[in-house]
Amino acid sequence: MTEETGANHTSSLPTQYAPAEVEERLYQRWHAAGYFEVDPKSGKPPFSIVIPPPNVTGALHLGHAFGHTIKDALTRRARMQGLEALWLPGMDHAGIATQTLVERHLATTEGKSRHDLTREEFVERVWDWKENYGGQILGQMRRLGDSVDWSRERFTMDAGLSRAVGTIFKRLFDDGLIYQAERIINWCPRCQTALSDIEVEHRDDEGELVSIRYGEGENSVVVATTRAETMLGDTAVAVHPDDERYRHLVGASVELPLTGRSIPIVADEHVDPEFGSGAVKVTPAHDPNDFEIGRRHDLPALEILDERGIVTAHGPFEGLDRFEARPAVVAALRQQGRIVAEKRPYLHAVGHCSRCDTVVEPRLSQQWFVKVAPLAKAAGDAVRDGRVRLHPPEMAARYFEWVDNMHDWCISRQLWWGHRIPVWYGPNGEVVCVGPDEEPPTGEGWYQDSDVLDTWFSSALWPFSTLGWPDDTEDLRAFYPTSVLVTGYDILFFWVARMMMFGLYAMADRGPEEAVPFKDVVLHGLVRDQYGKKMSKSRGNAVDPLDWMDAYGSDALRFTLARGANPGSDVPIGEDWVQGSRNFCNKVWNATRFALMNGATTNSVLTGGDFSGPLPPLEELSTADRWILSRMNRVVAEVDTAYEEFHFARACDLLYHFAWDELFDWYVELAKTPLQRGGTEAENTRAVLGHVFDVTLRLLHPVIPFVTEELWLTLTNRESITVAPWPHAEISLGDTEAEDTIGELQTVVTEVRRFRSEQGLKPGQRVPARLHFANPLLTGFEEHIRSLTRLTDPTTDFSTTASVEVAGVRVELDLSDAVDFAAERKRLEKDLAEAEKRKASAEAQLANSSFTSKAPEAVVENVRTRLKETEAEIARITNQLAALPQA
Repeated sequence: MTEETGANHTSSLPTQYAPAEVEERLYQRWHAAGYFEVDPKSGKPPFSIVIPPPNVTGALHLGHAFGHTIKDALTRRARMQGLEALWLPGMDHAGIATQTLVERHLATTEGKSRHDLTREEFVERVWDWKENYGGQILGQMRRLGDSVDWSRERFTMDAGLSRAVGTIFKRLFDDGLIYQAERIINWCPRCQTALSDIEVEHRDDEGELVSIRYGEGENSVVVATTRAETMLGDTAVAVHPDDERYRHLVGASVELPLTGRSIPIVADEHVDPEFGSGAVKVTPAHDPNDFEIGRRHDLPALEILDERGIVTAHGPFEGLDRFEARPAVVAALRQQGRIVAEKRPYLHAVGHCSRCDTVVEPRLSQQWFVKVAPLAKAAGDAVRDGRVRLHPPEMAARYFEWVDNMHDWCISRQLWWGHRIPVWYGPNGEVVCVGPDEEPPTGEGWYQDSDVLDTWFSSALWPFSTLGWPDDTEDLRAFYPTSVLVTGYDILFFWVARMMMFGLYAMADRGPEEAVPFKDVVLHGLVRDQYGKKMSKSRGNAVDPLDWMDAYGSDALRFTLARGANPGSDVPIGEDWVQGSRNFCNKVWNATRFALMNGATTNSVLTGGDFSGPLPPLEELSTADRWILSRMNRVVAEVDTAYEEFHFARACDLLYHFAWDELFDWYVELAKTPLQRGGTEAENTRAVLGHVFDVTLRLLHPVIPFVTEELWLTLTNRESITVAPWPHAEISLGDTEAEDTIGELQTVVTEVRRFRSEQGLKPGQRVPARLHFANPLLTGFEEHIRSLTRLTDPTTDFSTTASVEVAGVRVELDLSDAVDFAAERKRLEKDLAEAEKRKASAEAQLANSSFTSKAPEAVVENVRTRLKETEAEIARITNQLAALPQA
């Protein structure tokens, strides 16, 4: 490409940045050019990251936008660093969510339920829905700027991933790590399936706590419950073995009201003697803790609710829904005088199905489980020995608490949409697990298990199944283990731990170092509103990120999210913050246009993996030029460190303040003087302008890709910033002397500006002044100081009416034509009197021993702080009065 100066292309940039006119065009250009596609044979060092697969039913929300911004920033930077950077996209089939949605669609459009179709017909309808309506989030990812390799897009139900699921199921089954058993699981009576813990949302519901007396007289016990209907299935009462109140009753029996059955009283250490009466009812078929008590004491498990939540126990309550049976049972107990106490309303945590909001029922059910003990131990060891690093490291304690105490994982779901359990049953009780490359048994009486696998089972394979496992593919060899996983801390257990277990198991032949699914796990927080509250539709504070992208541009949303991305911390966000980021993007645009209009040059050539800019020898550059290069160089190193430590907020903050405060503000202003003079000094400044803007745009690109690409193309006339090299810090550019000198210049200018403001001068108002330099470092900066502080040369009738002395520079000003000294003295004297009153009030409070001894320490400390601030204000006003000329 022919090299040209950016100045030749300034006219191609509109005066204002319009994201809507840029973003789609640039993304299509990137995609068409194949910048995001990877070549496993390139020989470049690999970088790989997988997307937490969004549900095929989902739409982009702020949580997605937050995580995707971080992942895209890491990927874009890695690509610019010269790595073979793969960000692999895909979607999850979302078993329950998708089946529920398609069932609703079927009912709405055809008035049918899935049971009006065969299983095969229904699954075909789901595939049709997926093709026509699913996956809208993929288009929204493009809108956000995700630089994913779309040629490698995967879906958890595609042929390759389905084969991977079948393969690992078969291996686990053959190794005795998958088994079938009857256990208590979460059950949704509406969806008619078992649920994983993450599919259950707990919230406080109003209920009733009733205390019921079992038995008579001295041998009676009182138990409390919020689910009175389940007492019909009680098979024991449990007390703590050390509870003196009940020790004499252990081993005895008590009559269960309304049933005529006698049930034993057992001693179990699970019971908390301090809670309630210290006695608890035991319903093994309808409570997970009771199930364990039942196993320890060999108690029968009586199921009194069916899969729809209907009472099946013989008697007057048979056929009632569980919520109809509850008040009916309480009423019957009250009639018999068995109700000892009632508390209503009683708030308690109740689990709800996250898909349909039905109250979840603990239910004894025959399900498939993964024996997690050996898998979880391996997952814990990988973090303990440092093969996998968690960020922030404080999350390790929570991780160990989970993996070290993990219960066996229920993996079967009673759905039609999903990976069907690859187990066949024969007419004579045979059970055969069939791998994906094996033929299932045929003949009369053979049938396949009707359940499907938990969605988390297939997504646990994601880091290696998406790369072609179980085949030994080029992608798998090149990009596994993946470099980093970025996800929310809320799924550390549900997804991260499962990927660790399956990765270490499936890839064990690679050895312990290479079997882990990723080297680093970055756990980000949740996006909350600007007040720190969780976003939800019910609260009315939920935000559609597409609305903010429409209003302010994708870069503004991305920058806002990235600036809040401290590892492990939640991210508050408000619309005014996105507006602020929009302003920053506009500032980047306008400042770059200034550089271009002033002939900033980037006629650099690509050498040694970076741009070797057209910089003149450093000794020929001005102090201001050397200062901005030194500051830029320092920021490059600091940003690199922040990225390596996954401190995205710190990286963004460094870039924000360097770009806005130092480059766009101080350096641009300092550059105006030599640019106006012309000559060699102006040419040098143009070269530095071009170089620093080039580097700054490249540093900003991973987080705000659209505006930086549009500007960089005009500034450099090169191919794309997407594939431009990442900046490197260069020792030769460090210049502490230039930094110290400009630092003192900034001090002088800031103090003069502050003094002008205190005198009530307008920002653009020019005032005559004399400057005296005792600081040799600043003797050559008089022109800059005058320009930056709006000071003119002294007039013939100049009279010093005020002066400022700072950093070895004395500035004498003639304010006689600029300030009404009498009015200013009157205003300052009024402010001083008010400040003296505030000081006296604070001193009186602190002198009052009753106040200092009885008031909260925080309140007393606030008064002390207010006194110090008031004393500083009095000193400032007194100095201003002293500086005013006498009338």
